[in-house]
Amino acid sequence: MSRTALYTDLSGYYDLMCADINYQAQSQSLQRLHQIFGNRGTRHLDLACGTGPHVRHFLDAGFDSSGLDINQPMLDLAAKRCPEARFTLQNMCDFEVDAPLDLITCFLYSLHYCDGLANLKACIGRVHQALGSGGVFSFNAVDRLKIDNSSSVSHSASQDDALFWFRSGWHYGGEGERQSLRLHIERHHQGDIEFWQDEHPMVAVTFAELEALLDPLFEVHIFEHDYDKILPWDQASGNAIFVCVKR
Repeated sequence: MSRTALYTDLSGYYDLMCADINYQAQSQSLQRLHQIFGNRGTRHLDLACGTGPHVRHFLDAGFDSSGLDINQPMLDLAAKRCPEARFTLQNMCDFEVDAPLDLITCFLYSLHYCDGLANLKACIGRVHQALGSGGVFSFNAVDRLKIDNSSSVSHSASQDDALFWFRSGWHYGGEGERQSLRLHIERHHQGDIEFWQDEHPMVAVTFAELEALLDPLFEVHIFEHDYDKILPWDQASGNAIFVCVKR
């Protein structure tokens, strides 16, 4: 099953797939970082917004929030969750906005969905163009050289008398600019089991390479991947939060 077909067919289950994510903590963490590094503005865009849970928390915090995604069924669900927000069907590597923004976010490692370094560079350029003076771009990322192919996360959730089991993990072949997110889903219902297997192609990058792409356009700050505390990156962990202030 292709990536598009998987997310179209299972868009109604996407929130279950992410049921273990603390969207509020993630949103509040980047709001705090925006208060420290940003221009105090409230115009916000969430890249790869999915069904809009992060946008919901930004709206509730007083932001003029919007979102974009490449999957229309996801955006339809986001519009129901956040009827006051603006959602557009756009690719984050080639998007446009109607006015300068103060904060652009990209959660859940979604920046890696840029397929290849050329597209990643294009995305960074688009973000820079879309931000106003003192605007902030914040996202989380994984360093390709620190990916453990044997590691994965899993959880289960229930919906409509069915039990779902989700497992996902990074995979990197050891060279090149391609990594993947491997996803396995099971649906158990009345003795029947359905399976979905999918592998999402994603861009592989080291933090040094990523910082080099960002540095000409942004003042870059890197923090530990901890949404409860603001801690400088320890130069060792393979996950980090980037806060980039427009030059």
